[in-house]
Amino acid sequence: MKVNGTDMRPIWVSPDDGAVVQVIDQRKLPHAFEVLDLCTVDQTIFAIREMVVRGAPLIGATGAYGVYLATINEADGGLSALERECDRLRAARPTAVNLAWAVDTVLEMLRKEPDPAERIRLARKAADRITDDEADNCRKIGEYGVTLIEEIARRKQGGPVNILTHCNAGWLACVDFGTATAPMYEAHNRGIDIHVWVDETRPLNQGSRLTAWELGKHGIAHTVITDNAGGHLMQHGLVDLVITGTDRTTYTGDVANKIGTYLKALAARDNGIPFYVALPSSTFDWTLQNGIADIPIELRNPDEVRFVQGLYQGAIVEVLVPPETSPAANYAFDVTPARLVTGFITERGICAASEAGVKSLFPEKING
Repeated sequence: MKVNGTDMRPIWVSPDDGAVVQVIDQRKLPHAFEVLDLCTVDQTIFAIREMVVRGAPLIGATGAYGVYLATINEADGGLSALERECDRLRAARPTAVNLAWAVDTVLEMLRKEPDPAERIRLARKAADRITDDEADNCRKIGEYGVTLIEEIARRKQGGPVNILTHCNAGWLACVDFGTATAPMYEAHNRGIDIHVWVDETRPLNQGSRLTAWELGKHGIAHTVITDNAGGHLMQHGLVDLVITGTDRTTYTGDVANKIGTYLKALAARDNGIPFYVALPSSTFDWTLQNGIADIPIELRNPDEVRFVQGLYQGAIVEVLVPPETSPAANYAFDVTPARLVTGFITERGICAASEAGVKSLFPEKING
C-alpha cells in the first residue's frame, strides 16, 4: 500500500544492511511515523510483545525474520541455540497462531542444514517467502471478498455500502492489503461507493489510530465510532455488512479476535446483518476444535486500560483516566462462536464457518 505516495510494507530488510530488519512503529501512529530497527531476537520479541508490530499475519512475518536474525547472531551455539531462540520467539505472544506457525516453518528448513552460513541464507529466503505469501493471500482475500460488497451495492442500486469493522485488520497488520480491509480497498478501487464505520477498539484504539489512518491515506470514506455504537447503528439500518479479522480461528469455525468482536457478532445476528471474518489459512489452528475452551486469551498490562494515548500541543502523551488506585483488567481477545459467523473470506474463496465449510476449501488440512 502507499504512504504519501510511496509503496510501503510494515516490515522489510534494510536495503543498507542485510542484518537489520526494519518495521513501522505502530505505537506512534497516526501522530508520528517512525521506523524501528530490529537487529536481535531480543529486539524482535520486544517489538512483538509491546505491539510495535501487531496483527496475526504481521506477527508471523516478524517471527520469521526473528529466526533469520537468530541465525545471524547464533555465534557458536549452533542448532541447539537456534532452537532455544525459536522457543523464546514463539512465547512472545500467546494468542496469534501465525507466530508459532511462521517460526516453525523457518526452523524446520534450518534443522536439515549444518552449515551456519547456509542457514542464514535459507532463513532469509524463508522469511521473505512467508512475508510475500501473506501479502498475496491478502490480495486474494480482497478479490473474493469484494463480491459480497458488489452484491450489496447492486441491491442498493449504487447507494453507499456501509461496512463496520473492529480493531485493525489492514495492511499494517497483514504485510499488505489487509484481511478485513482488503475487500474494502478492492471495492474502492473498482469505483464502488463504500463507507466504513471504524470501531475505536479500546483499550489501544487500533481502529481509531490505525484503521482510520490507513483508510484516510487510501481515500476511503470512514467514520470513527465508539466501540458500543455498533449495535445502535445496526438497529437503524446504517450497517450493511460487518467484516473483521482474526488472530486465531479453529478449523470448526470459532474465531478469536480483538476484545469486543463477540459483542459485534451478537448485535449483527440480532439485526440480520451478515458477519464475515477475513483470514489467510495461516491463521487457522488446525489442532483446535473448541475455541472458547482451548484458545489462550492474552491478559495484557492493565495500564493499557488505565491510560489513553493522544496528541496534545504537538506531543504524544498518555493520560490517566480512572482513579489512580482503581485496578483494571486487560483481556486482549474474545472468542466468537462459529454459530454467529456468516462465513470466512480466505485466499481460496468464501466458505461457511464450520468444519465442513473450512474442509471444502482446505481438504488437505483436515483429516477424516
